[in-house]
Amino acid sequence: MTEAQPRSLSDGGRIVISVDAMGGDRGPATVVAGISRSAKKNPDIAFILHGPRDELERLVAKRRHLAGRCEIRDAADTVRMEDKPSHIMRHGQNTSMWSALDSVRNGEATVCVSCGNTGALMLLSMVRLKKLPGVNRPAIAVLWPSRNPHGFNVMLDVGADIRADAQDLLQYALMGASYARNGLDITTPRVGLLNVGTEEHKGRPELKSAHELMAANAEKGNYQFVGFAEGGDIPGDRCDVIVTDGFTGNIALKTGEGTASLIGDLLKEAFKYTPLSRIAALLALTSLRRLAKRIDPRRVNGGVFLGLNGTVVKSHGSADATGVSAAVKLAFQLAQSGFSDRLAARVAAATSQLHEMTNDKDKSA
Repeated sequence: MTEAQPRSLSDGGRIVISVDAMGGDRGPATVVAGISRSAKKNPDIAFILHGPRDELERLVAKRRHLAGRCEIRDAADTVRMEDKPSHIMRHGQNTSMWSALDSVRNGEATVCVSCGNTGALMLLSMVRLKKLPGVNRPAIAVLWPSRNPHGFNVMLDVGADIRADAQDLLQYALMGASYARNGLDITTPRVGLLNVGTEEHKGRPELKSAHELMAANAEKGNYQFVGFAEGGDIPGDRCDVIVTDGFTGNIALKTGEGTASLIGDLLKEAFKYTPLSRIAALLALTSLRRLAKRIDPRRVNGGVFLGLNGTVVKSHGSADATGVSAAVKLAFQLAQSGFSDRLAARVAAATSQLHEMTNDKDKSA
C-alpha cells in the first residue's frame, strides 16, 4: 500500500476526510469496506484512517479503490460504547477517536467521521475543536425522511444537550438553516420550533421567548420562520428545519427509528400471511424495494455536530458498510460546500445582532 501525506492527498483537488476506524459495533473491517465504497463512487475523496496500524494496513491492502488515497494513523486504543466521556477525556489521548478529531483540528482533514460513543465524541469534539464564538451549546442535527420535494427535513438538537434556553434555540435555528442550505440545497429554509401546539400562547416560557427571537432574526438569518410546529410536522412538508432541545429531539428520533423498523416488520409479516399475499408481494416487489430504500436509516446515516470549529459526522454505532458510506457521502457534501466557514459567519452575525438587541433593551429599560 502506498501512503501519502495529507497535503499530497489533497493536492489533486481531493477532499480529505478523517475517519475513526475503531468506534463501530461491527469493527474496522466494516468501516474500511464503507470508505472503500465511497472511494469507488467518488474520485475526489481521500482518507486519513485512525486505528491500529497493522490491522488497518491488512484491511486497506485488500481494497484497490483505497490505493494511494488512504493514510493510516496509528492509534492503539479504542473508545468503547460503555466508556464514560469523562474517563476518555482524561485518558483517551491514544484512542482512534482522539486522533481522528486532531486531524481536523490540525487542518489535515476537513471533516471527521466516527461510529463511536456519542457522548465521548461530543465531549472530545468540544474540547479538541472548541465551540464557535458565541455558541453556548453545540447541537446534533439529523436528516429526517419527509414529504418535502427534497425528501428530508433537518431536525436539531437530537441529543447533544438535554437543555436549551431561548438563545440556544435561536442558534439551533441558524445552524439548522445553514445545514439545510449546504446539505439539501434549499435557498431559504423554512424553520419551525417544536411545541405542543401551533398557537403562540402555548408552551414553556423559553419556547415563547425563542419564538420571538427566531421571528426577529429570520431576515438576517436568511430563513423563513413558520412559527411553532407539532410532532406531525417532523416528517411533513410545512418546515425544512425543526428546532427543539436535545431531550425532546432524541426521544423523537428513537421513536421514529423504532416505528420505521416496526412498519418494515409488519409489511414483511403481512405479505407472508397467505399464498395470495405472497403473489401480491412479488407483483409489488419494485415498489416495496423503493419504499424500503426510502425509509432505510442506513441511507440517511449521520448526525452532524454543529457549532464547532470543524465539522464532525456521527454515524450509527451499528452501521454496516452502506451506512458508513452514507455518512462519508454527507461529510463530503458538507466539506465541498465550505459548510464550516459559512456556519461560523452566520453564527457570528447572529451573535452580534443579539448583543445589539440586548443593549437596545437595556437602554430603553
